[in-house]
Amino acid sequence: MRPDTPAENVDHTAEAARLERTAGLYPEDAEALLLQAAAHLELAGARPAASTLYDRLLSSRVSLENPYLVRALKAANLWEYGHEAEARAIIEGVRAASPRDPAPWVIVAEALESHDELEQAQEAFTEGARLLLTDVTDPPYSTHPLLFGRHRVRRMLGLPHDEWDALADTFNSSPVSLDELHDPKRVWSLGSDNPAELEAEISRLRAELGTYREALSRPFPVAVLHWSATELSELVSSYPTLSSEYPSHEEHLATIEASLRELASSGTPNLGIVTGTVPSYEAFAASEGSSPGDATLLPQYATTLAARGRAVEWPPQRGTACWCGSGTAYEACHGTE
Repeated sequence: MRPDTPAENVDHTAEAARLERTAGLYPEDAEALLLQAAAHLELAGARPAASTLYDRLLSSRVSLENPYLVRALKAANLWEYGHEAEARAIIEGVRAASPRDPAPWVIVAEALESHDELEQAQEAFTEGARLLLTDVTDPPYSTHPLLFGRHRVRRMLGLPHDEWDALADTFNSSPVSLDELHDPKRVWSLGSDNPAELEAEISRLRAELGTYREALSRPFPVAVLHWSATELSELVSSYPTLSSEYPSHEEHLATIEASLRELASSGTPNLGIVTGTVPSYEAFAASEGSSPGDATLLPQYATTLAARGRAVEWPPQRGTACWCGSGTAYEACHGTE
């Protein structure tokens, strides 16, 4: 979650520096931490410094979990301090790459929208929706901003509702309809002498604030712990007491998928998978004053990784690689019935 606290309440420059130092201590979390640091720098008005952090991530030798999100954020930031041509070029590159994550699509479309490029914004939102939501009966929570943003821009353009606009309406938890919230002729009544107009606008603003708070307060995923074959082999070799938890890697993978399906069928929302590493787990055990061989630490470790933003959404977006690391699309791998 990117910060949005006003500068008068937070020293964003100091917070960015703290996050950079923390990234040096926890390289496995560097991507998430540096993105947070860059967001603080943007809020502090230090946009060139924020771009430097985005460049640092993009030039890193370590593979990024979401390079297109970093590129999208860099483009949005560049455009805000006069580098429009470079921002547009990056945005076109992100769109051409067709990322399977909704976040980059939302960032580039909102960047276009904020600079009054409404037609292009609508096209970007639609490209993302077409890629991620075609033949998807129950769009995951992460795609909702894509639908809401698309609805908003299409409403401003005066375009008729289509099936995705109708779908966006069904996910709107606000007591005020999306049509009303996104009405381009909406009366901003702060200067109005009409009490009815003022009261209606206050109601709309409260609804928007409630939706925003709901998004901010959304808990981290209920996450299941996953180990790659190499990491699991090292883990069990170093701590044989865990062999009863992990008889084999194949059984470990099957258990993950079965557990997540059982949670989903019981109505548990917001599910995810976190991938552990032996050094990270050992550091966690040390911080808890326990032995890594203690199996009761495993769920706590998974929760800690999820709280640090390490979880990936389950089930994966249609057409994306399976969470197990096989490289095969999820539907053809662990997503088969």
